[in-house]
Amino acid sequence: MEINVQSVKFDADAKLLEFIEKKLSRIEKFNAGINALDVTLTLLPDNANKCVKIRAHATGKDLFVEKNANTFEDAVTVCADVLKEQISRLKDRD
Repeated sequence: MEINVQSVKFDADAKLLEFIEKKLSRIEKFNAGINALDVTLTLLPDNANKCVKIRAHATGKDLFVEKNANTFEDAVTVCADVLKEQISRLKDRD
């Protein structure tokens, strides 16, 4: 599974990229049909100013999650949990 990370208007440090890779690589075991994950990191002007958007390209369907938090790590963790839940619901339907 390929994980593409794009940071908008800033450069993500290696520590953050490693965290994202580690957290999202676990999603592959939930569904082998996911080919790639596109992760977009954005800074917002409000209080919870870190926004993480994840689009999972699965066979036959794309899944999307967007969360805001005080840190990118918190937002990635919440997004990963929501994505796992979406994948399990998708598998239950099949």
